[in-house]
Amino acid sequence: MTAMAATAGAGAGSEAGHKRAGAVSVATALLVAAFLAVGSLGAYRYVLNFWLYRGFPAPRDPAFVKVAGTEQQLQLRSAALGGRRQLVDVYLPPGYAQDVNRRYPVFYLLHGFPGRPAAFLSTVKLGVDEDVLVNQGRIRPVILVMPFGSTGTFTDKEWADGIGAHEGWETFVARDVVRAIDARYRTIPNASARAIGGLSEGGYGAVNIALHHPREFRVVESWSGYELADGISSIYGGRQALIRYNSPLVRLRAVAAALRRDHAYFWFYSGSTESPSFRKQNAKFAGELARARIPHRFFIINGGHNWAVWRANGSTALQVAATRLQHG
Repeated sequence: MTAMAATAGAGAGSEAGHKRAGAVSVATALLVAAFLAVGSLGAYRYVLNFWLYRGFPAPRDPAFVKVAGTEQQLQLRSAALGGRRQLVDVYLPPGYAQDVNRRYPVFYLLHGFPGRPAAFLSTVKLGVDEDVLVNQGRIRPVILVMPFGSTGTFTDKEWADGIGAHEGWETFVARDVVRAIDARYRTIPNASARAIGGLSEGGYGAVNIALHHPREFRVVESWSGYELADGISSIYGGRQALIRYNSPLVRLRAVAAALRRDHAYFWFYSGSTESPSFRKQNAKFAGELARARIPHRFFIINGGHNWAVWRANGSTALQVAATRLQHG
């Protein structure tokens, strides 16, 4: 296991670096092309719409939805971040305002890099998915919570507790956000009613946080994530012990008994044409889960590392979480 961890920074780092460089170059190319084609105002609108919806139409409920959920935004002060106020998007499910005695499970969702939490509603369209599924009677309602996991859209924090002062991004999620949501909303405040998931880097963060806090979350989802830490020096400072601690492939065996005892369930996938490194990491992690006798499902889905895949599978991901969580 130590040998595997030692390669974590190099393998995952090169993949994540390629992903970051590609995202910036594509965004730059789009911006330049848009300015040349339609002028500054048209370019601004084009880039804004593309950033919000990634080429998809704006999400709207179908006509049969009679009761819809509602979006809220919070600014939470986090002790783990040195008192910094951090944005958290919340989606209250259909019926929350009407049934004032009901309590709800919570699905915590972590964005990728670069990214913002609003993408789960605007691009993946999870709010519409929930409205549809609840109105059709296919799931019971769940509160969706989407924290912002960085100081800027293009600043990488890996959802990890870093070496710097006030860089406790993992603790921000697992302690500060969870406590704040339980205090503000009618939740069921225990692990059996909490799921955590995310896409790309957020999928890695969800698995990593769940392994560090095995009594905090019952369901863990990773959409095109990975399980070896990207050894970014500003986060881990080159400390191999810290990189290993934040590599779920290395960490799993140490917490397997606690995960079994608390009935954790893992659901994760990779795209058929995305990074071979990510696919291999996920397959190895599935093998480790099987050896540890921890319930899970891993599968390869047709597609790449992109919004089309995450959007197409958002409804299924939500159904998986909702059906395995405790409801009030």
